[in-house]
Amino acid sequence: MLQIRWHGHSCFGITNKITLVTDPHDGKSIDIHAPSVTGDIILVSHDHYDHNSVKSVEKEGGKVITDTRKRNITNVEIKGIESFHDGCRGEKRGNNIIYKFTMEDITFCHMGDLGHDLDEDTVQKIGDVDILFIPIGGTFTLDAKQAWRIIKKVKPRIAVPMHYKIGGLSLPITGIEPFLEESNYEILKVGNEIDIEKEDLPEEPEIWTFTL
Repeated sequence: MLQIRWHGHSCFGITNKITLVTDPHDGKSIDIHAPSVTGDIILVSHDHYDHNSVKSVEKEGGKVITDTRKRNITNVEIKGIESFHDGCRGEKRGNNIIYKFTMEDITFCHMGDLGHDLDEDTVQKIGDVDILFIPIGGTFTLDAKQAWRIIKKVKPRIAVPMHYKIGGLSLPITGIEPFLEESNYEILKVGNEIDIEKEDLPEEPEIWTFTL
Protein backbone atom coordinates (compact mmCIF):
# COMPACT_ATOMS: atom_id res chain seq x y z
CA MET A 1 0.00 0.00 0.00
CA LEU A 2 1.22 3.47 -0.94
CA GLN A 3 0.03 6.78 0.42
CA ILE A 4 0.21 9.82 -1.88
CA ARG A 5 -0.05 13.22 -0.22
CA TRP A 6 0.08 16.67 -1.80
CA HIS A 7 2.06 19.38 -0.04
CA GLY A 8 1.20 22.14 -2.52
CA HIS A 9 2.73 23.31 -5.77
CA SER A 10 4.82 20.41 -7.21
CA CYS A 11 5.61 18.75 -3.88
CA PHE A 12 4.21 15.30 -3.23
CA GLY A 13 5.11 12.69 -0.65
CA ILE A 14 4.75 9.04 -1.65
CA THR A 15 5.08 6.70 1.30
CA ASN A 16 5.28 3.01 2.13
CA LYS A 17 8.09 1.97 4.49
CA ILE A 18 10.02 4.94 3.16
CA THR A 19 8.97 8.34 1.84
CA LEU A 20 9.88 9.84 -1.51
CA VAL A 21 9.38 13.61 -1.83
CA THR A 22 9.24 15.54 -5.10
CA ASP A 23 10.29 19.16 -5.71
CA PRO A 24 10.11 20.56 -2.16
CA HIS A 25 9.35 24.23 -1.51
CA ASP A 26 9.72 26.06 1.80
CA GLY A 27 6.18 27.40 1.87
CA LYS A 28 6.92 30.97 2.94
CA SER A 29 8.67 31.94 -0.31
CA ILE A 30 5.46 31.30 -2.26
CA ASP A 31 2.98 32.12 0.55
CA ILE A 32 1.56 28.66 1.19
CA HIS A 33 2.12 26.18 4.00
CA ALA A 34 5.49 24.44 4.16
CA PRO A 35 5.56 20.68 3.46
CA SER A 36 4.87 18.57 6.55
CA VAL A 37 6.99 15.63 5.45
CA THR A 38 10.58 14.38 5.49
CA GLY A 39 12.06 12.37 2.65
CA ASP A 40 14.20 9.26 2.56
CA ILE A 41 14.50 10.12 -1.13
CA ILE A 42 14.15 13.69 -2.39
CA LEU A 43 13.85 14.40 -6.12
CA VAL A 44 14.73 17.89 -7.36
CA SER A 45 13.80 18.58 -10.98
CA HIS A 46 15.68 21.89 -11.24
CA ASP A 47 17.43 24.44 -9.08
CA HIS A 48 14.69 27.06 -8.57
CA TYR A 49 13.64 28.17 -5.09
CA ASP A 50 10.08 26.83 -5.30
CA HIS A 51 11.33 23.32 -6.17
CA ASN A 52 14.72 22.86 -4.47
CA SER A 53 14.13 23.52 -0.77
CA VAL A 54 15.77 20.28 0.35
CA LYS A 55 16.33 21.67 3.85
CA SER A 56 12.54 21.87 4.30
CA VAL A 57 12.11 18.10 3.98
CA GLU A 58 15.51 16.52 4.62
CA LYS A 59 16.21 13.88 7.24
CA GLU A 60 19.37 12.19 8.40
CA GLY A 61 20.45 9.57 5.87
CA GLY A 62 18.10 10.83 3.17
CA LYS A 63 19.22 10.75 -0.47
CA VAL A 64 18.90 13.85 -2.63
CA ILE A 65 18.64 13.25 -6.39
CA THR A 66 19.43 16.08 -8.78
CA ASP A 67 20.59 14.23 -11.92
CA THR A 68 19.33 11.74 -14.50
CA ARG A 69 21.43 8.71 -13.51
CA LYS A 70 19.54 5.45 -13.12
CA ARG A 71 19.59 4.07 -9.60
CA ASN A 72 17.79 1.77 -7.19
CA ILE A 73 17.41 3.03 -3.62
CA THR A 74 15.68 0.72 -1.12
CA ASN A 75 13.70 -0.95 -3.92
CA VAL A 76 12.70 2.32 -5.55
CA GLU A 77 13.83 2.41 -9.17
CA ILE A 78 14.54 5.95 -10.37
CA LYS A 79 15.66 7.44 -13.65
CA GLY A 80 15.73 10.98 -14.95
CA ILE A 81 15.04 12.27 -18.45
CA GLU A 82 16.49 15.55 -19.68
CA SER A 83 14.03 18.25 -20.66
CA PHE A 84 13.67 22.03 -20.50
CA HIS A 85 11.93 24.63 -18.36
CA ASP A 86 10.80 26.59 -21.43
CA GLY A 87 9.97 26.22 -25.09
CA CYS A 88 13.36 27.32 -26.38
CA ARG A 89 15.66 24.53 -25.16
CA GLY A 90 16.40 26.13 -21.82
CA GLU A 91 17.49 29.55 -23.04
CA LYS A 92 15.00 31.36 -20.77
CA ARG A 93 14.73 29.19 -17.67
CA GLY A 94 17.28 26.39 -17.98
CA ASN A 95 17.02 22.63 -17.85
CA ASN A 96 14.45 20.41 -16.16
CA ILE A 97 14.52 16.74 -15.18
CA ILE A 98 11.50 14.50 -15.70
CA TYR A 99 11.71 11.74 -13.08
CA LYS A 100 10.28 8.28 -13.56
CA PHE A 101 10.21 6.04 -10.51
CA THR A 102 8.58 2.81 -9.39
CA MET A 103 7.31 2.00 -5.91
CA GLU A 104 5.21 -1.07 -4.99
CA ASP A 105 5.04 -1.94 -8.71
CA ILE A 106 3.32 1.38 -9.47
CA THR A 107 5.14 3.56 -12.00
CA PHE A 108 5.15 7.30 -11.43
CA CYS A 109 6.33 10.16 -13.62
CA HIS A 110 6.90 13.65 -12.20
CA MET A 111 7.43 16.27 -14.89
CA GLY A 112 8.88 19.02 -12.70
CA ASP A 113 8.61 22.41 -14.39
CA LEU A 114 8.35 21.10 -17.94
CA GLY A 115 7.88 23.99 -20.36
CA HIS A 116 7.52 22.38 -23.79
CA ASP A 117 5.82 19.65 -25.75
CA LEU A 118 7.47 16.22 -25.84
CA ASP A 119 8.91 14.70 -28.99
CA GLU A 120 8.42 11.02 -29.76
CA ASP A 121 11.90 10.11 -28.56
CA THR A 122 11.22 11.54 -25.10
CA VAL A 123 7.82 9.86 -24.94
CA GLN A 124 9.55 6.55 -25.71
CA LYS A 125 12.12 7.19 -22.96
CA ILE A 126 9.33 7.80 -20.48
CA GLY A 127 7.49 4.63 -21.50
CA ASP A 128 4.52 3.25 -19.58
CA VAL A 129 3.23 5.37 -16.71
CA ASP A 130 0.58 4.62 -14.11
CA ILE A 131 0.48 8.01 -12.35
CA LEU A 132 1.64 11.23 -14.02
CA PHE A 133 2.25 14.47 -12.12
CA ILE A 134 2.07 17.29 -14.65
CA PRO A 135 2.30 21.11 -14.38
CA ILE A 136 -0.65 23.00 -15.85
CA GLY A 137 -0.46 26.62 -14.67
CA GLY A 138 1.26 28.23 -17.64
CA THR A 139 3.60 31.27 -17.49
CA PHE A 140 6.61 29.23 -16.30
CA THR A 141 5.46 25.76 -17.41
CA LEU A 142 2.96 23.99 -19.60
CA ASP A 143 -0.49 25.51 -19.75
CA ALA A 144 -3.71 23.49 -19.77
CA LYS A 145 -3.79 22.79 -23.51
CA GLN A 146 -0.10 21.81 -23.64
CA ALA A 147 -0.55 19.56 -20.62
CA TRP A 148 -3.42 17.75 -22.29
CA ARG A 149 -1.36 17.16 -25.44
CA ILE A 150 1.27 15.45 -23.31
CA ILE A 151 -1.27 13.41 -21.34
CA LYS A 152 -2.65 12.08 -24.63
CA LYS A 153 0.89 11.10 -25.71
CA VAL A 154 2.05 9.51 -22.45
CA LYS A 155 -1.31 7.83 -21.72
CA PRO A 156 -1.06 7.44 -17.94
CA ARG A 157 -3.75 5.60 -16.00
CA ILE A 158 -4.03 8.61 -13.69
CA ALA A 159 -2.98 12.22 -14.36
CA VAL A 160 -2.48 14.57 -11.41
CA PRO A 161 -2.35 18.31 -12.18
CA MET A 162 0.14 20.41 -10.19
CA HIS A 163 1.87 23.81 -10.26
CA TYR A 164 -1.30 25.86 -10.58
CA LYS A 165 -2.82 28.78 -8.67
CA ILE A 166 -4.27 27.95 -5.27
CA GLY A 167 -5.39 30.19 -2.42
CA GLY A 168 -2.52 32.27 -1.11
CA LEU A 169 0.01 31.24 -3.75
CA SER A 170 1.98 34.30 -4.80
CA LEU A 171 3.08 33.11 -8.25
CA PRO A 172 1.34 34.54 -11.37
CA ILE A 173 0.01 31.27 -12.76
CA THR A 174 -3.44 30.02 -13.75
CA GLY A 175 -5.82 28.00 -11.62
CA ILE A 176 -7.01 24.47 -12.27
CA GLU A 177 -10.28 25.35 -14.05
CA PRO A 178 -8.97 25.67 -17.64
CA PHE A 179 -7.35 22.25 -17.32
CA LEU A 180 -10.50 20.57 -16.01
CA GLU A 181 -12.60 22.24 -18.73
CA GLU A 182 -10.46 20.48 -21.36
CA SER A 183 -11.00 17.07 -19.77
CA ASN A 184 -13.04 14.24 -21.20
CA TYR A 185 -11.68 11.90 -18.50
CA GLU A 186 -13.42 11.07 -15.25
CA ILE A 187 -12.32 13.57 -12.58
CA LEU A 188 -11.89 12.34 -9.00
CA LYS A 189 -11.43 14.73 -6.08
CA VAL A 190 -9.24 12.76 -3.71
CA GLY A 191 -8.68 15.27 -0.90
CA ASN A 192 -5.23 15.87 0.56
CA GLU A 193 -4.04 12.25 0.47
CA ILE A 194 -5.03 8.86 -0.86
CA ASP A 195 -3.93 5.27 -0.37
CA ILE A 196 -3.44 3.11 -3.45
CA GLU A 197 -2.31 -0.37 -4.46
CA LYS A 198 -1.48 -1.66 -7.92
CA GLU A 199 -4.86 -3.42 -8.11
CA ASP A 200 -6.63 -0.10 -7.53
CA LEU A 201 -5.38 1.46 -10.76
CA PRO A 202 -8.32 2.27 -13.07
CA GLU A 203 -8.95 0.57 -16.38
CA GLU A 204 -9.97 3.85 -18.00
CA PRO A 205 -7.80 6.98 -17.53
CA GLU A 206 -8.71 9.36 -14.73
CA ILE A 207 -7.77 12.81 -13.46
CA TRP A 208 -7.10 13.04 -9.74
CA THR A 209 -7.24 16.45 -8.08
CA PHE A 210 -5.73 17.00 -4.63
CA THR A 211 -6.50 19.78 -2.15
CA LEU A 212 -4.52 21.19 0.75
